[in-house]
Amino acid sequence: MSTIAIESSLQEDRLFSPPPNLSKTARIGSLEEYQRLHDRAVTDPEEFWGELAENELHWFQKWEKVLDWQPPYARWFVGGKLNVAYNCLDRHLTPERRDKPALIWEGEPGDTRILTYQQLHREVCEIANALKKLGVQKGDRVGIYLPMIPEAAIAMLACVRIGAIHSVVFGGFSAEALKDRLNDARAKIVITADGGWRKGAIVHLKHQVDVALADGGVPSVETVLVVKRTGQPIHFDPDRDRWWDDLQEEFADTDCPAEPMDAEDPIFILYTSGTTGKPKGVVHATGGYNLYTHITTKWAFDLQDTDIFWCTADVGWITGHSYIVYGPLSNGATTVMYEGAPSTANPGCLWDVVEKHRVTIFYTAPTAIRLFMKLGEEFPNARDLSSLRLLGSVGEPINPTAWMWYYRVIGGERCPIVDTWWQTETGGAMLTPLPGATPTKPGSATLPFPGIVADVVDLDGNPVGENEGGYLVVKQPWPSMIRTVYNNPDRYLSTYWDKIPPKDGQWFYFSGDGARRDKDGYFWVMGRVDDVINVAGHRLGTMEVESALVSHPAVTEAAVVGKPSDIKGEEIVAFVTLEADYTPSEDLEKDLKQHVVREIGALARPAAIQFTEALPKTRSGKIVRRILRALAAGEAVTGDTSTLEDRSVLDKLRG
Repeated sequence: MSTIAIESSLQEDRLFSPPPNLSKTARIGSLEEYQRLHDRAVTDPEEFWGELAENELHWFQKWEKVLDWQPPYARWFVGGKLNVAYNCLDRHLTPERRDKPALIWEGEPGDTRILTYQQLHREVCEIANALKKLGVQKGDRVGIYLPMIPEAAIAMLACVRIGAIHSVVFGGFSAEALKDRLNDARAKIVITADGGWRKGAIVHLKHQVDVALADGGVPSVETVLVVKRTGQPIHFDPDRDRWWDDLQEEFADTDCPAEPMDAEDPIFILYTSGTTGKPKGVVHATGGYNLYTHITTKWAFDLQDTDIFWCTADVGWITGHSYIVYGPLSNGATTVMYEGAPSTANPGCLWDVVEKHRVTIFYTAPTAIRLFMKLGEEFPNARDLSSLRLLGSVGEPINPTAWMWYYRVIGGERCPIVDTWWQTETGGAMLTPLPGATPTKPGSATLPFPGIVADVVDLDGNPVGENEGGYLVVKQPWPSMIRTVYNNPDRYLSTYWDKIPPKDGQWFYFSGDGARRDKDGYFWVMGRVDDVINVAGHRLGTMEVESALVSHPAVTEAAVVGKPSDIKGEEIVAFVTLEADYTPSEDLEKDLKQHVVREIGALARPAAIQFTEALPKTRSGKIVRRILRALAAGEAVTGDTSTLEDRSVLDKLRG
């Protein structure tokens, strides 16, 4: 049993009730109220979601049908028309809210910008008009490769305002990874910056774009729009590159009506790792995504009009899409964006932001929490964190020890912790406490959000018993569910719907995560069951890293597994077989690690590489990864090894 599993079992009877003063004013104030919402959503999901859509969003045209479910394909709010940028900006331009801060931005060097709803609306309209002048039309794909600066949110909102489909690529990805994603999306324009700041250094984003586009690497790209952030010299192609500021000034027209979009029009494509070498382009639809991110932000975080909401994720990930940009702004909230990251030179930077801007809701990853623990309590203790009223966790299961530290040191034992489970494919939080209603247990994501029907089943779709491990599935469609994998509908079926076949008319969305339910029905997510490694909350496909290694001329074969890490949750360990002309060495190990960085990005750098003459395989040629995982973790190899083609390989690996 893993350390996390042991910790979890010790915490199952430890309940933390919602603070009574919070429950009194909460959006959902009791477990009984939650149960009524949940039961109603299960009994009549169309009425439940239809009423929320009508009351919570602005529609240019109301839908004809709430849900058209042709398993495994869903269409939500069929015939309805709306625009997400309108719901995030225009409807908040009232005398009461137009001067309210929409976005508070803190740069790593200490520069600050605060954009009100009126100011953000103006800048979005200017860039939206500039994109149209550059030939971007409804349905075109726009690549966004930016640091954590306001222009990232502005670019996203400008795209959805005119009906373009954005595809944001995390700024930590390499030129090669960027090229793959831009080519798959067939992006017409790329929006980037000269660079960005992170841990005291400049990240050279424009250079990476230049490398990706070199020699016709992405033939669909016509224009590169460049934000001036750091001011360092960059290569500038006058026939292709344009400065953001110049275009904003040239097309300084704040009149840009929001394009009425069909509810099922794609809003964005976001690439996530899978079990093959090729990332999956997850497609989300306008209406369902807008509603689900809006209502989960409102209920799961008990969002009030006075809150300062800070999700520390990068906008390059789904968490940043849903809970930095679209969810908070749709609710008319104030959202915080920070460019930097904690480092040994600046270990208290996040707490400085909380203190400076009086943040009330703080949503971060277990990886960050474990880093805070390692850095020491003296840094948060030296800041005034009294403004905080709610804490959140996202990205991977949080171990109970980190949960308790977070609750005690950061929350002062007064702030409920909203421990959320969800995925790029789900669009928003699926398992989550409601802070005014749900008693919490350290390490458990607790119960499904109202309208989500989740279960833990075996591979035949049968529910497993109490505290028995199984596969986490969703058994009823929800508005923000993935619609397809871009350019690859077969992969959509095989990844999410074919793993557990339909049973008696019941379809199962396969999450790829293992879980169990305790005696109270609480969900405990135990991590990935497929070949995906969760490094610091970032999903990386083992095949993607293996493909990068094998592309090096020295490597004939590679197998990658995850090893438990106190800080990152998991780290990458690679087992590598070399070509005959190469011999193992420290220099070669360093070169292979750097090669992976060049191919994918620094987040995929292996923590260790073990050279081996051969890999443990079955007689059919399948690599037995559980053996490699045990070896990487320093654990004994257990289970049946009789199927190995050559058992001497195991002895050599041990030895």
